[in-house]
Amino acid sequence: MMSRIWPVVALAVLVAGCTTMTPEERRAADEEKCRSYGFTKRNDAFAECMQRLDLDRRARLRNGPYVEGFVGGGVVVID
Repeated sequence: MMSRIWPVVALAVLVAGCTTMTPEERRAADEEKCRSYGFTKRNDAFAECMQRLDLDRRARLRNGPYVEGFVGGGVVVID
């Protein structure tokens, strides 16, 4: 009986570790990243930073699922 429970427990732990970001959370993370680069909101450089992040994300997705932080329990992001 115990040997049948372990695969279920392992699957539950694996699924619990997976998270997805809402579009709002993704935009907030992108804005924070651009601000960390020194850009300020409401100017062309900030808009270009946001666009580049979006284009990079789309390019990664075209190449297959992207795993961020692969070492140490990364998060799988699939748009």
